[in-house]
Amino acid sequence: MVVPLSAFDRAYDELLLRWPASTEEQDVATPYGPTRVHVCGPAGGAPLVLLPGGSATGLVWFANAPALATRYRVHAVDLLGDAGRTRRQGTAPKNSADLTAWLDALLDGLGLTRTHLCGHSYGAWLAATYALHAPHRINRLALIDPTQIFAAFRPGYLLHALPTLIRPSQDRARASLAWETAGAPLDETWQRLYAAATTVPGRKIVTGRRPRTTHLHMPALILLAERSRALHAAKTAARARRDIPQAKVHVLPGTTHHSLPSAAPEELNTRLLNFLH
Repeated sequence: MVVPLSAFDRAYDELLLRWPASTEEQDVATPYGPTRVHVCGPAGGAPLVLLPGGSATGLVWFANAPALATRYRVHAVDLLGDAGRTRRQGTAPKNSADLTAWLDALLDGLGLTRTHLCGHSYGAWLAATYALHAPHRINRLALIDPTQIFAAFRPGYLLHALPTLIRPSQDRARASLAWETAGAPLDETWQRLYAAATTVPGRKIVTGRRPRTTHLHMPALILLAERSRALHAAKTAARARRDIPQAKVHVLPGTTHHSLPSAAPEELNTRLLNFLH
């Protein structure tokens, strides 16, 4: 009997086709279950691990992977506890210590002693948390419109996100996206993926305290969305410069929280490549 694909799986498979033809799908064993990683780029290239925002899946980097993979071995991760093809088995993650243990096991399984690490939104929080946990494994750290690091969510953003959190539906998720992006470019296939992801049963995203960013001493890049409704770009930039004096901090014009990382990919990719070089 053939089981019909869900709306999420249909959008997932469609977006995967937008990745480089050489992309490999790897399932890496961890104590928390097998983790799906999309891998592309030269086998001998320096490793770059990409962590997406909530409900975005590792495929959200579709507009960035082709450029990044010209120089780096890209590893885009479906997050533990979120929608995607990472499956929870064995130990259930409960806190940030479990998340860093998961990433330890993931990097071990990928054979990455050290790597560049980049995250967006919740993925940026996870990247910063991991960089504090294992600074010896991180060469350079890039944070894209990072939430719950330098500033809390803006109240208006939480108010618009609340209906989707309480009673998830694709219509509510799309309405929230439309409000936050307010006309900024947003890929239709990814919109369908994101909206369907919010309704996937069993999602349980683990969070924790804000990372102590004053203890981050590796090279860092912080890219902020000029029109983000999740964060106040100017205030977040000032806090980031204060907490991490060595960081390069830039505001990406015309972008919003959820239109990243696929919006304005040329500037985002250029800044990432220049920083990682």
